Amino acid sequence: MHLLYPQICFGCGTDEVEKNMPLCPNCIQDLPFTDFFGINENPVEKIFWGRANVQNAGTLFFFTKDSLIQKLITELKYHHNKKVGVLFGKLMGDAIAVEEKFKQIDLIIPIPIKGAKINSRGYNQSEYIAKGLVKSLNKPQYTNILKRKIQRKSQTHLNKFTRWQNMNESFELKSALPSDIKHILLVDDVITTGATLESCANAIHQEHQVKISIASIAFAPLQA
Repeated sequence: MHLLYPQICFGCGTDEVEKNMPLCPNCIQDLPFTDFFGINENPVEKIFWGRANVQNAGTLFFFTKDSLIQKLITELKYHHNKKVGVLFGKLMGDAIAVEEKFKQIDLIIPIPIKGAKINSRGYNQSEYIAKGLVKSLNKPQYTNILKRKIQRKSQTHLNKFTRWQNMNESFELKSALPSDIKHILLVDDVITTGATLESCANAIHQEHQVKISIASIAFAPLQA
């Protein structure tokens, strides 16, 4: 089966990869890690200053165009390569697990995507990132408890202010959080303006006084 359908690394093309792994160990080691989870007041945390009450925030990688990170995110979002999401989640969990400020996480909540995207894609990529996080952290579980109020057009080509306007108050909770939940981790794939995560955090705080932290795979700030 390996001769007929070889499993290869998306980075370098070698077939020396572990089962269900999209990358070989060498390519994983060479990925552009940010180390933001261990840095207070990092650039991702500053995005949410004055916009949402966020305890901690970080991304695993830097995002650049035509990079391996972009290729892997494309595989996850558009080519049904769910194992990329699980790998990202595990790596993010490893980075978070050693940080004291993340050790009291009770629940992981993946950011929901539009119904049209669910219908065409068949899954939410952030849920597979959350599954990888659960495997790595062992303690918290994840739940899809958020939903979008309004179906919006794609945010990809909009400027920062227009994105913020469109995302404002566009999420709500499908059900109440259990009373023992004190600290939530919101999970997304890529952070640009932070508008989506801001809206989700504010929707949760309208109903519950809990701590909220944020974790994302890649940081792709909009260019001026």
